[in-house]
Amino acid sequence: MARVAEGASHDAGGVSSEFLGDYLPMLADAATFGHFPGRAQLEAVRLQGRRAAEEGVAAGRGIDLYLSAARRVWNELPAVVRERDNKAVRAAAAAVLQVVDDAVASFADGHAEAGRELVRREETLRRELVDDLLRGDAHLSQLVERAEPFGLDLTRAHQVALAQPSQRLPSITAATSALERVVLDRFGDRDVLVATKEGLVVVLALAEATGAPATAEALAPTGDLGKIVHGELNRLRRGSPWRVAVGRAHPGAYGIARSYEEAREGLAMASRMNLDRPIVEMRDVLTYRVLARDQPALVDLVHSVLCPLDQARGGAGPLVETLQTYFECGCVATAAASKLHLSVRAVTYRLDRVKSLTGFDPLDPAHRFTLQAAALGAKLLGWPQRPLPHPESAS
Repeated sequence: MARVAEGASHDAGGVSSEFLGDYLPMLADAATFGHFPGRAQLEAVRLQGRRAAEEGVAAGRGIDLYLSAARRVWNELPAVVRERDNKAVRAAAAAVLQVVDDAVASFADGHAEAGRELVRREETLRRELVDDLLRGDAHLSQLVERAEPFGLDLTRAHQVALAQPSQRLPSITAATSALERVVLDRFGDRDVLVATKEGLVVVLALAEATGAPATAEALAPTGDLGKIVHGELNRLRRGSPWRVAVGRAHPGAYGIARSYEEAREGLAMASRMNLDRPIVEMRDVLTYRVLARDQPALVDLVHSVLCPLDQARGGAGPLVETLQTYFECGCVATAAASKLHLSVRAVTYRLDRVKSLTGFDPLDPAHRFTLQAAALGAKLLGWPQRPLPHPESAS
């Protein structure tokens, strides 16, 4: 038995013979006496399969161990067994094959069961880690310890990308799985996490791997992360078109939470401002962010500059829309007319009305900045579709 166990372990690439348990006596009893394994014996084999999975032994290696042991036991049978008549030999062989079949199946079942539990446990740990990293309020030393098994070095700079489907999906597991394979292939299996949070796909990646600048204040493009995430998700049938927002790279554990907040703010700003770009970076919404920070001043600006447009026939809506489109088109009236489905003459007439009602001329560079800031503020506040708070109440 010892020689068989040692040889089987060698055949299986060094897998410990301890995982055989009582399998060898079961084989010997089957070959010698025709005994079949009982439920308790097979349950013991199943537990060996679970133990092998928990210790990181691959299922294939474990099965190789069991098959090799069966072959060696048959070769080591005493001569008296081999000298029996053909019927007895066939019965012994059938009993051995039955033991092998039942034992291998039980070992594989136990291994798979433990594997599923390990995956569920890892997913729970991953989800809890991602939540704590994105919140940024967990104890730093504990975060570092919990992040290490997932290959995250929290002393380095990371950035976060958030992907939002065009419509809420019942499940984004497929999107996460497909994206995770691509991201891991592109950036490696360290310092990368792909998860879901509040209906969004979250991608955490090392800044240097994505080509993003590692300094927190950099406003250069954040690299390949947004393009890769957007490109892969748009291959999926459900959820397209996706919008991706990428936060800037920040160092340290709490830098991850900061990058996440920037990405989330980017998605919110892109939605409020009706931006048509599929990939949003912090530098794309920085102006809106500055305007939105001081809402009382923003309300005062819109109220003072644009409220006179309410006197126009049809209200302020058409004139505000024309102003916003005119600025978005680089102050080119023909481009604005095409986007608004109006004639150039109609656009210039509306711009003249803005000048006469507000006293600010959109064609005058000295007035243009004030009008453009007010037009952006109106979009942020949802005016004139929503009532504008009175300046005093906004403060």
